[in-house]
Amino acid sequence: MSSKEKPTLGGTRIKTRKRNIAAPLDPAAFADAVVQIYLDNAGDLELIARSLESSDLNFSRYGDTFFEVVFTGGRTQPGTTKSDEGERHPYSVIDCEPKRELILPSVIYIQKILRRRPFLIKNLENVTRRFLQSLELFEENERKKLAIFTALAFSQKLSGLPPETVFQPLLKDNLVGKGIVLSFITDFFKEYLIDNSLDDLIAILKRGKMEDNLLEFFPSAKRSPEAFSEHFTKAGIAPLVEYNEKKIFEVKLKEMKSALTTQIAEEADISEVIESVKQHVKDAKLPDIEVVRILWDVMMDAVQWSGKNQQQNANLALRQVKTWAELLNTFCTSGKLELELLYKVQVQCYEDTKLMKIFPEIVRSLYDLDVLAEDTILHWFRKGTNPKGRQSFVKAMEPFAKWLEEAEEEE
Repeated sequence: MSSKEKPTLGGTRIKTRKRNIAAPLDPAAFADAVVQIYLDNAGDLELIARSLESSDLNFSRYGDTFFEVVFTGGRTQPGTTKSDEGERHPYSVIDCEPKRELILPSVIYIQKILRRRPFLIKNLENVTRRFLQSLELFEENERKKLAIFTALAFSQKLSGLPPETVFQPLLKDNLVGKGIVLSFITDFFKEYLIDNSLDDLIAILKRGKMEDNLLEFFPSAKRSPEAFSEHFTKAGIAPLVEYNEKKIFEVKLKEMKSALTTQIAEEADISEVIESVKQHVKDAKLPDIEVVRILWDVMMDAVQWSGKNQQQNANLALRQVKTWAELLNTFCTSGKLELELLYKVQVQCYEDTKLMKIFPEIVRSLYDLDVLAEDTILHWFRKGTNPKGRQSFVKAMEPFAKWLEEAEEEE
């Protein structure tokens, strides 16, 4: 081999490394092309969808730009909602009148586009989130159109708009503080409830993790149940007001039950427990009947039952009644409430086999401790309306009822 010849590796192919050459980004040209399709078809969304389908436009790269054109008629300047230089069309969501019949075709049109190009779902989410976070940059009339569009999108189950995409971006302090969010969400609720039930609305609020946080849409100075009721009643959304009041009631009820459970478990002083219950009733405006039901439930739930020993269970139940009789007596202030307590005892004894046979003993104990009056017991015996176990309980109560009747006759 000549000294000038270079050695080679026979049979070996040497690969050369290729550079990745990226095509230049040109969203402006893409936006102009889409706008031209709108103009060429005079805003006919069916024809526009067909033209887009047959075009060679790079949707995978310019998906966000596409939805900017759909919503605003042209490409928007980075970080704003203002139109960029370039062609625009007058058939966008923002350009039409704030009427559902005029905005609905755009929702259906987007749904068709997403079925053909499902990869655009993420782009729709991106643009929607950006616009909602920038609501203050839109005019009031434009925000209303966006609210109507969003409500119709949920009604039509438009892909790419999960509830968290809509609700979470709204919770920016500056938007909430200016009342912009409350105005938007009110328009959204009103529009959505035209075609859907309150249960449907609550379902999407749950998915958006807003079901228990509706007051967060209100400016901090107006963040109260009273302001909530006043605002949505005035807006004509009474079912939402009723729902919220029910939720608040359930929370207050739960708080009272939790506090009472702790006090009874710790065998707190009876006077302290009574004052605590009174305060909860006052703060939450709890109905007297609901209070009586909770008192009995918590009392019995606190008992450490002994298992299958019937006599021990009877003794435990009667001891609990005796211990907390003053508590029951404080809140059973009428025949109606006494009867409600008696029904509560009846249902529990019917549903809990370990208490079924001691129903007469519990009633007798409540009578002896002045919680139940003889008129209440006799009314239950003669005319009680709750059917659960009534036949067997009435039979078991006959001796005691007869004794009460005889005492009544003697008087």
